[in-house]
Amino acid sequence: MTTTLADKTCVPCRGGVPPLKGPELQRLLGELGGGWEAVRDHHLEKLYNFENFRQALDFTNAVGEIAEQQGHHPEITLTWGKVTVRVWTHKIDGLTESDFVLAAKADRALPRADAKPK
Repeated sequence: MTTTLADKTCVPCRGGVPPLKGPELQRLLGELGGGWEAVRDHHLEKLYNFENFRQALDFTNAVGEIAEQQGHHPEITLTWGKVTVRVWTHKIDGLTESDFVLAAKADRALPRADAKPK
């Protein structure tokens, strides 16, 4: 059985590891749902669009709960009908597999937030 990124658990980074680059970064990016971008190979970013503020807020709260459970906290920007999620590992100022795990869990939160992205 193959484990998807969303089924994994974020692992705390203690530093001292190089950030993901090149083929490994691209491989993990390919495992995410559409819309995710690796900005300058430094952080992941995705814009979610919603029909109204309530759906965007519910999604923001769902991602916040996941972040607390995983001990890995993204930057979340909420505006009317839009949520932007940015994630990276601050300890190494770059990307680790846990960033991709959190991104996949955010995508999975869409149904839990009772939201239908546009």
